[in-house]
Amino acid sequence: MFVCHCPHGQAKRRSPQEASSFEAEPKQGPLLFPFTGVCLSVPSLPEIVPSRLFRSSLEYTCSVSCGRGTKQRQIACVYQNQTQIEEEHCSHLARPRTQKACRAQGCPRWKVNRWSMCSVSCGVGVQTREVFCRLKATGRVTEEFCGAHSRPASTQPCQTTECHQHIWAAAEWQDCNATCGNGMRTRKVLCMRAGLTPVQDDACDPSSRPAPHQPCSGSPCRYMWTTGEWSQCSATCGVSYQQRIVSCSLTPSSQNRHSYDGLSRPHCPEPHPSGSRQCFLNDCPQVAHWKIGSWSKCSQTCGAGVIERRVQCLTSKGQPSKHCSPAQRPESRAACQERECQALTSCRDVQAKQGLRLDGEYYLKVMSRILQIYCAEMQTDFPKEYVTLRSGHSDNYSEVYGYRLLNPFECPFNGSRRQDCDCRNDYSAAGYTLFQKIRVDIRSLRIMTTDLRFAQTPLGHPVPFATAGDCYSATKCPQGQFSINLTGTGFRVAEATKWTSQGNYVSVKVHRSEDGARIYGRCGGFCGKCIPQPHNGLLVQVQ
Repeated sequence: MFVCHCPHGQAKRRSPQEASSFEAEPKQGPLLFPFTGVCLSVPSLPEIVPSRLFRSSLEYTCSVSCGRGTKQRQIACVYQNQTQIEEEHCSHLARPRTQKACRAQGCPRWKVNRWSMCSVSCGVGVQTREVFCRLKATGRVTEEFCGAHSRPASTQPCQTTECHQHIWAAAEWQDCNATCGNGMRTRKVLCMRAGLTPVQDDACDPSSRPAPHQPCSGSPCRYMWTTGEWSQCSATCGVSYQQRIVSCSLTPSSQNRHSYDGLSRPHCPEPHPSGSRQCFLNDCPQVAHWKIGSWSKCSQTCGAGVIERRVQCLTSKGQPSKHCSPAQRPESRAACQERECQALTSCRDVQAKQGLRLDGEYYLKVMSRILQIYCAEMQTDFPKEYVTLRSGHSDNYSEVYGYRLLNPFECPFNGSRRQDCDCRNDYSAAGYTLFQKIRVDIRSLRIMTTDLRFAQTPLGHPVPFATAGDCYSATKCPQGQFSINLTGTGFRVAEATKWTSQGNYVSVKVHRSEDGARIYGRCGGFCGKCIPQPHNGLLVQVQ
C-alpha cells in the first residue's frame, strides 16, 4: 500500500488495482501513493518522492556472558534503494525496537556453609564458615569467576557469655622433707575464681601454673657408727661368741638420730666396728673329740671330683658337743680323680658320642675346665644347656616391686622398704620370680635371662633373670631387687657385664662380690627397671 498526502494533510488508501492505474497517470502536483479514495483539491503534482522505511542492522550479541542481559541493534530511515536519510522522514512510521532482553548461561554464585562454633567458650571470639564459588551443573570453580567485591564474609566476631577471671593461688612452701642433704618441698596450688573460690584446675591457664614442687637442701649430713651392748656368751664354757648390733646412723643436727640399713654403710667412716667377738667363761668339764667317718666315693666317675666324710664333735659318751678345738678339726672334703674324662663340649656331644638321651647333669668341658651342666630336651635334636644354681632359689631371684608412693617425690624411711608406707600396692607390672637353673649359651657364655623353664613365679608377672624395677619413687629410692649367686657352679659374672636403665627417673645400684660369683642389685624409678646391657647381655666366665 502507498500513502497519499493531500494538501490539507488528509490521506487515503487505495487498492492495488487503483494504485496501478494511478501510477500510469501523469506525475504532476504532490506525490501521490496508491490509496483507497480520492485526494481532494490537488491542483498540481510535483516530483515523485521514493518510499521510505526503517532498516535494522544485525543484532549484537547479548550484553552479558551469563544471566539476564540485552541485545541491541541500530535502526536507520532509508529509501527503498537503501539510501539513508534523516530519521524524521520516517516519523510517520512506527519505530522498531532497538533492544530486547536476552539470557545467557547461568552465572557462578557465591555459596556459604554454616557458621562454626565460637572459638572461645566465653568472651569475644571468632566464627568461621566456608565460602566458595559455585556454577550450576558444574560444581565448585575458582573464586575469580564470582568476583571478589561480592564475596560474603568468611569470619565474624562472636561472644557467648562473659568470662570470669581465674587465677592460680599458691600456698606457703612446706618444710623440706630432708633433715639434711638434698630433698624436696611441696605446696598446694589451686585455681581460684573471683572472690577466691576454688574451681577445677582446667579453668586456669596450665602454662602459668606455679610449681607445686621445689628442690631444697638442709644442713650437710654426717654419719657415724652406732653400736649396741654385747650379748652374753653363746656358751657357758669353752670358747664361744658374743654379738652386738652395729648400724650406720645419720646425725644431721643435735636432734634425733636416724638409723640406716646396710646400704648406707659406705657413708660411715672406716673401720667398721666388729659385730661379734670370741669370749671364754671357763673350761668345760667334759672332754670332747673329733670323730671321723669313712670317705665316700668320688663324686665324678672321670676327671676332678670330690670325696666327703662325716666329721663330728662328740663327748666321751658319744653325745654331740661344741667343745672340740676348731683348729684340730679334720677335713671333711678332699679332691679326687678316677680317670681322665672324654672331652664333651655340649649336650649334643653327649647324644652323639655317648648315645644318651636322658635329661640330667653331665660333665662338659667348658673353656679349660670340666663343669657340671644340666642337659634338657635330650629327646630332641637340639638339646639345651643349663647351669644348676647350687645356692638355691633363695639367692637367685628377680623382683619388680608392686608398691607405689602416693607422693612420688618422696623417699620415706630413708629408702628402707616398709609395708606401712603411704602408698598403694597396684603396680600392674609387679612380679617375683625364683630361679633353680639358668640357660647358658655354652659357646658365647651368655646367660639367656628370659628362659624361665626352671623358674617359679609365686607373685605377679614373671621377671627375667638379673632384672629388677618398680614404680615407687622418682627420687632415687629404688625398691626392686635381684640377686645372682653362682657359687659352686664354676662360673662367675664377667667384668664386661653392665646393667642399664629403662624408663623414667631410674636409679640403678649394683653390688658385686670380689670373686664375681655374687651380684646384688636394687633398681627402680617412676616407673623403670634395670636389665643387663643388650649389647653384651649377661656374660659369665669360668672361674
